[in-house]
Amino acid sequence: MILALALGTLAAVADIVGGVVLVQRNWTARYLRYAIALGAGFMMAVAILDMLPESMKFSTIWAPALVLAGYCAIHLLEHTITPHFHFGEETHAHEFLHRRTGWSILCGLAAHAFFDGVAIASGFILSNTLGWLIFIAIILHKVPEGFTIASVMLASGQTRRTAVISATALALATIAGVLIIGLLPRWVELGLPLSAGVTIYVAATDLVPEVNREPGVRMALVFFAGVALFVLVRILAPL
Repeated sequence: MILALALGTLAAVADIVGGVVLVQRNWTARYLRYAIALGAGFMMAVAILDMLPESMKFSTIWAPALVLAGYCAIHLLEHTITPHFHFGEETHAHEFLHRRTGWSILCGLAAHAFFDGVAIASGFILSNTLGWLIFIAIILHKVPEGFTIASVMLASGQTRRTAVISATALALATIAGVLIIGLLPRWVELGLPLSAGVTIYVAATDLVPEVNREPGVRMALVFFAGVALFVLVRILAPL
């Protein structure tokens, strides 16, 4: 669990990096979208090919229900409790007329971040290889996640300092997820399938639409490269 905590902390730092990069305006949007596409492909692959099968080993009845529960919980947060937002710099300031909007979106992304930590710790409880695969999948979207919350906060009228603090809150939520499973390892039977559902949602519903916004086939190829990268890593480091 020391390794899980260390990597969870590294993933958490990536949230802060994303927020700082957005605030400093020292970034290239095209490269951000490449990272989103690569991360989406890798996340879909690790969730479907590893996290789901490992979850099914706990219970063929409850595991699928928990995966669906994780998926539906994030859908509920994003589309009923919090307004819609994009994974990338938010430039449509008119979508965020109220300051409370930024805080509600922070709550939704904090749920994402918490389950990122749960997923990393759950993976390492089962095997080092699964833990590393989940970590790679998660860190590939962490900078865009920090980017997103910082941009949303700025668009809703908050200060740059608040934007960075919000990215830091996501980092702390990630570490909290790692600690929960680290302190209560038996919860892995609950945490892994729930985080699998969250991972599928983030990849398929949040990240893939961002990939599809780019015209041409290049981004689609980067998505498939993410899937291929997972397969390659999986072959080189079998469970």
